[in-house]
Amino acid sequence: MRIISVQNVETTIESVRSKAVQETESNRNQVQHIINDVRENGDKAVKYWDKKFSKIPSKADYNLRISRSEIKTAYSKVTKGQIAAIKLAKKRLEKSEFSLKNNLKKIKPIMDGIKITKTFVPLESVGCYIPGGIAKYPSTAIMSIVPAKVAGIKRIVAVSPPNSDSTVDPLVLVASDICGVDEFYRTGGPQAVAALAYGIESIKKVDKIVGPGGTNVTIAKSIVSDQVSIDMVAGPTELAIIADNSADSDIVASDLISQAEHGPNSMCCLITTSKKLAESVNNSLEEKIPRIERSDYVRASLEDRGFIAICKTEANIIEFANKLAPEHLQIITKNPKTIAQKIISAGLVLVGRDTPSSASDYLLGSNHILPTNGFAKSRSSLGVLDFMKIRTQLETSQKELRRISKHMKILTNAEGLPNHYKAVWNRLK
Repeated sequence: MRIISVQNVETTIESVRSKAVQETESNRNQVQHIINDVRENGDKAVKYWDKKFSKIPSKADYNLRISRSEIKTAYSKVTKGQIAAIKLAKKRLEKSEFSLKNNLKKIKPIMDGIKITKTFVPLESVGCYIPGGIAKYPSTAIMSIVPAKVAGIKRIVAVSPPNSDSTVDPLVLVASDICGVDEFYRTGGPQAVAALAYGIESIKKVDKIVGPGGTNVTIAKSIVSDQVSIDMVAGPTELAIIADNSADSDIVASDLISQAEHGPNSMCCLITTSKKLAESVNNSLEEKIPRIERSDYVRASLEDRGFIAICKTEANIIEFANKLAPEHLQIITKNPKTIAQKIISAGLVLVGRDTPSSASDYLLGSNHILPTNGFAKSRSSLGVLDFMKIRTQLETSQKELRRISKHMKILTNAEGLPNHYKAVWNRLK
């Protein structure tokens, strides 16, 4: 990985962020075309684009919805060990999400006779996008479906791109079923997003769309967000590691590799004050990469988007991390808890040598659907709150309207909206 001596934090971050995958006008136009086609032609358009992108034979005939018999068959194609792992991941995330939900109490502020009630209520429906096709991500099914179920959503829909034989990976189906999905459809890409957002013959529209996807899925979510809520506009995986001379360079290298294997667009970096550690980590990477699986992905990621930022002081490191606002931030130092307390912008902060981001992606009870591209400055991981809204109820009286009427008249006149005041005054005559 290239080594950068950080002189100006903001300039350096702007430089490394500039290597992110950029949306092109061509991409957006294509995605918009697909969305328009789905809105106009429904199921027919969804199948056309799925066949085109998934290389399903054009004459193949299948239902978009996965049947109960297909899900039952999927169980016969996975191992008991895989099912046990899915159940453990579900249980741990469920416990974490319930601990938050159980603290969402009804709020009743009372001001001069005005009664306001704020209640947390679940959304009616949600669509969970689960990446698929060549890859399989049962863990993403867990991360999106479980918090929706904990929130109490009545209709949870999942979509995932089909394989060339129009099937969906059996472990993804099993994981979704175990986590409580209500409907599962074999479709992916912008066409799936459009179907969820606007509705087609086979799929009723949903109130919100969540889950990660490739560039075109991200663009599609952005386009439909004027009609349906979305969780976040997420990009490729990110990992930043804060480490000092106490860190084992082989462990740091292994952790960087673990996230870089997602693909060439992943951004993985080390932030340190130690030139010695920087060189040692680079040496370890050069030794490991030729001997690992998915080495092409890892090397491409680390050579193109990876970097080691050498800062002058620990304070500079903390400033750099907060302004970078990475998806995952590991802290492997002598005093990780002290540094962690000063981190305010990261999708997930992982404290200490034995808290690797790779484990958090699966079984540590946290959610791996996290903000990227610096959005950790303004939002957090997907969770139960993403599937709920605050219902506000208000009640007042004639006495209270009389009390505020003079101030009401001043404000409505100032804004040129006199009929607002008259609506109050008519109750007081």
